[in-house]
Amino acid sequence: MSELYPLKFEPILKEKVWGGDALAKLYGKSSGGVKKIGESWEISAVSDNLSVVSNGFLAGNNIEELIEIYMGDITGDSVYKKFGNELPLLIKLIEAREDLSVQVHPGNILAKERHKAYGKTEMWYILESELNARIYTGFKEPVSRELYSDALSKGQIADLLNVENVLPGDTFFTPAGRIHAIGAGTVLAEIQQTSDITYRIFDWNRKNTDGERRELHTDLALDAIDFSAAGRNKISNIPVLNKTENLVTCEFFTTNRIKFNQPFKKNYYLIDSFVVYLCTEGKFAIRWDDSREEVSRGETIFLPAWIKEWIIEPVQESTLLEIYVSI
Repeated sequence: MSELYPLKFEPILKEKVWGGDALAKLYGKSSGGVKKIGESWEISAVSDNLSVVSNGFLAGNNIEELIEIYMGDITGDSVYKKFGNELPLLIKLIEAREDLSVQVHPGNILAKERHKAYGKTEMWYILESELNARIYTGFKEPVSRELYSDALSKGQIADLLNVENVLPGDTFFTPAGRIHAIGAGTVLAEIQQTSDITYRIFDWNRKNTDGERRELHTDLALDAIDFSAAGRNKISNIPVLNKTENLVTCEFFTTNRIKFNQPFKKNYYLIDSFVVYLCTEGKFAIRWDDSREEVSRGETIFLPAWIKEWIIEPVQESTLLEIYVSI
């Protein structure tokens, strides 16, 4: 399958009441009439939001069509055996101009039982943060179901939550079941299982563009919440130049960070998975065979599993997230 090459996809932009203009101004996401971009779905295999290739001779084909044709050559044989024509990861950029709703996601068992879908374990990597920007993640300390329900009925659920200030480069890992919310003044990258199931618990009494309060899912959430998920959750470290650093490894994905100012040879013979690069700073190029593809800040590129070796070279000092499936 020598015809496969690193693939870029058209971003799928989502207008949100809590969105803003940072993804357009700082990360090159053309608004296309979207006034408040809350999310840019960089790579998606969600059934009604299939990413479409934007570069090379495969341009115009969606991710599901590519997997149907190329199977394990594009996703990796192990990934294809487990997930078939489904891509198991969803990659997003998110801007929160306002606090997002307090929410929780079900795990695989509950999601399959209720929705015939996958659960949602996710991670966030902070790209931009205003002064005093924060993340709500888990409870301050483990709570009982009764204490939680009482606080919810009184509109005091936020008082139970663990709140952490954020800076660019901070990482938060949120397994299914951990209650959470993105705070105002934050731009981040989100890596998650392919799932669009969210149980909204509390929305700060906010109204949508039609002047109505958004639907809450308090009853559904009750069985999904891990009441023991509590305490500090931030992973904070200073990048090490020209080194691959692991940020998160879980059963669903691995995410590494690479900050580099010199060419970097990569090989993936021991990884039976596609690889995604998300450029968070700078600009770099990927060289393989006799070909070259540049990737700018805010761009995401998908490297088919069939390609096992390439070189990343900085056009300027760059930072990227390296993401693949952990099987």
